[in-house]
Amino acid sequence: MLIVRAFQASLVSIKARAVNEERDSHPQGQVIPVFPLPNVVLFPKVHLPLHIFEPRYRQMVKDAMAGPKLIGMALLRGDWSKNYHGNPDIYPVGCVGEIVSATPVPDGRFNIVLYGLREYHIQEQILEQSPYRQARVLVRAEPRESSQALAASVRSEIVDLVRQTMEEKDPDLLKVLSDPSLESETWLNLCCFSVEASMLEKQSLLEAASLEERAQCLLNVLHFKLVEKGAPFEGMKEAKERKPPH
Repeated sequence: MLIVRAFQASLVSIKARAVNEERDSHPQGQVIPVFPLPNVVLFPKVHLPLHIFEPRYRQMVKDAMAGPKLIGMALLRGDWSKNYHGNPDIYPVGCVGEIVSATPVPDGRFNIVLYGLREYHIQEQILEQSPYRQARVLVRAEPRESSQALAASVRSEIVDLVRQTMEEKDPDLLKVLSDPSLESETWLNLCCFSVEASMLEKQSLLEAASLEERAQCLLNVLHFKLVEKGAPFEGMKEAKERKPPH
């Protein structure tokens, strides 16, 4: 089993990167290495620390570092544990990340940090050319600037729901999410990455076709979390009326 450690410093350091980076230079239909995990869903503009120790994925990091430094994160699907050391099923939508930090460990392992670039959809899996899985993927286009802004009322509602569901367990995260200077996509994706939700729920958030749809889906998830904690059922009325992701 792979060990994944996410630390709070990545939540604060998100502001250190330019929020208007141009990422459209990555070609469509490109081949990238795919790193499947059962417990991580990466989102664009979010940092993900990873500890890499399996031999096949050590080689993946070496190959990525020798090239464009890209790795596609994917969520394992179904009963993946029976064939974990092979190529178990994965969800076709993932997020391609750029290696922004890589620290080798003397025994051959790596500590790396990925920075999420953009969602991708797998067109074709390539299983025989390397010890790790590769795929030809179609990378989602960068959202138009005019479609990126979320209404202040939506941000406020999400922060309030996050605060209620987390019950002050992570004050540093709540402080970051309450910062109005974070642009909408970075802010929303950090919310989706950080909230206490199942991997299937986070996968549905990643697959949302637009920023607005992702926000609506996140509101649904957070409302259900409150009901699970014993909130009055009538608090679900608004969430039930929202359309789920396709």
